[in-house]
Amino acid sequence: MTTLKKGDKAPEFWGIDQDGKVHELTNYKGKKLVVFFYPKANTPGCTAEACDLRDNFERFQANNYELLGVSADDKQKQSKFKEKFHLPFPLIADEDKEVIEAFGIWGPKKFMGREYDGIHRTTFVIDENGIIEEVIEKVKTKEHAAQILK
Repeated sequence: MTTLKKGDKAPEFWGIDQDGKVHELTNYKGKKLVVFFYPKANTPGCTAEACDLRDNFERFQANNYELLGVSADDKQKQSKFKEKFHLPFPLIADEDKEVIEAFGIWGPKKFMGREYDGIHRTTFVIDENGIIEEVIEKVKTKEHAAQILK
């Protein structure tokens, strides 16, 4: 789905999280950044993915990683999702899909025979200099941390 690949410069993005705080790629210079895109807060797959990342958050921190979740949900929905599951990382409320489209993960999907446009669950691992280290398109929601922290 995405045209971004390993070795590409990550898009210069900015988005607003559940608390109204702005996050930009430049805020993360000098740290590794995991940007994970998920279709919808509080759905089974997205919850499993976010909770797996939460449960491994200390391992991410120990390896100099920051995490940033992104979906098209509004700030209120992101805030409730973060609170309900005690997520220790910010969630971008990308209602206008600017970050989603910058990473190229919005497009046609199929579910139960129905076609529609939506977010393709994808994770980008970005190095300290803003270069994409890895693109994970086949996300295993219950084992996602292991896919990143090999």
